[in-house]
Amino acid sequence: MGVLALLVRGPGYGYQLRGEFEHRTGGSWPLNIGQVYTTLDRLERDGLVARGDTDDDGHVVYTATDAGRDEVARWFSEPVPPKRGRDELAIKFALAVTVPGVDVTHLVQVQRTAAVRNLQDLTRLKRTADPSEDLAWSLVLESMLLQAEADVRWLDHVESSVARYRPDEHPAPAQRTSSARPTSSDATARSAR
Repeated sequence: MGVLALLVRGPGYGYQLRGEFEHRTGGSWPLNIGQVYTTLDRLERDGLVARGDTDDDGHVVYTATDAGRDEVARWFSEPVPPKRGRDELAIKFALAVTVPGVDVTHLVQVQRTAAVRNLQDLTRLKRTADPSEDLAWSLVLESMLLQAEADVRWLDHVESSVARYRPDEHPAPAQRTSSARPTSSDATARSAR
């Protein structure tokens, strides 16, 4: 959709579109040129772009079709679905707290160091960004900065949750006799031990 949105602004060729996309997103999502041309082929197949003539330098120039413009208008009018995909960090900690011998506290510290360093790097970048000159990059940078802040906050939550967790008091789900959540009487029995 990003490539198609750029073509709605005006005709372009692969390398030009890649450069424009990376400029507008501050290089936060680098595109492989092969990916750009594969995308252009699919967009052409689906009737969303039309292959035009070759420019003076031998580049094939593409333009958005009316159907392509409609598709971009639809894309801009609809919300992006919440991210429900695989989150490697969450999966790593979900497994770390269940695998014997993993020092989860150390893992939190290592990850927090990396997350804080990322947050500091993004904060430095933000100081140099000028929204009046490049609003697109400023918006992408702000999104990355807020996500980095959320990562640090989530790691704080993980650390406090792990500090309260006692593995001997919480059998693995497969060891429970019922699929129901533990009741308050279960909690009372555990605290009496």
